[in-house]
Amino acid sequence: MSIAALLQPRPGLRVLVTAGASGIGAAVARAFHETGARVHVCDIDRAALNRLSADVSGISVSMADASVPREVDMVFDDVQANLGGLDVLVNNVGIAGPTGAIQDIERGDWERTVAVNLNSQFYFAQRAVPMLRQSTGSPCLIAMSSVAGRLGYAFRTPYASTKWAIVGMVKSLAIELGPHGIRANAILPGVVEGDRMSRVISARAAATGMSVEAMRDEYLRKISLRRMVTLDDVAAMALFLSSPAARNVTGQAISVDGNVEYL
Repeated sequence: MSIAALLQPRPGLRVLVTAGASGIGAAVARAFHETGARVHVCDIDRAALNRLSADVSGISVSMADASVPREVDMVFDDVQANLGGLDVLVNNVGIAGPTGAIQDIERGDWERTVAVNLNSQFYFAQRAVPMLRQSTGSPCLIAMSSVAGRLGYAFRTPYASTKWAIVGMVKSLAIELGPHGIRANAILPGVVEGDRMSRVISARAAATGMSVEAMRDEYLRKISLRRMVTLDDVAAMALFLSSPAARNVTGQAISVDGNVEYL
């Protein structure tokens, strides 16, 4: 097989993308669909799911809150019905969580961030692994962490804590699942262009008393390449990690961030 062929995911892969109706998740789902994969997406946002279904024929969808185990179970019922099995799980669910000094963070906000960002990763992995063990398509699990999963992040303690935990989960799963031929890796996006990052920058600017423009410039100065990454940059890494070229890549936390130097 040529190197060029190795870089393409195998056509017909059965892929589940969580929080896949918008943002990074939608970019990943569309990218897999374009390679000939069979894709199922779940999301909490019904309107976003409807838009995705209207835009991309052939992607099946479920509406679910990924932090609620019974709703996760329903997603896997739909995956089995629509895909008949699973080769790739892209565990993408995540929220920004609160911005503020540790003494000002509400406990409920902390608990919600952990529930969505970390507990959901466990719930989906727990249900996916038995299906991945039945796969003959070089099965893999991809977890979406963040550059905040390798650097400290002042005023974003709940978010950073969950993203570091995701890296620990992936490295542990790589060891646990390796004997079964299942690979597990984390993608750590950096500052991603889009509405979500704009909201994060605005919230951090308000927390620190800076203008939004000054905070945006500060974010760019922290990046070696002095630019944000795109949704497609992240999706391309997910495709690579699911391709034959990455058959010996597991247990890795791979940054797609232009080298963010500090947060």
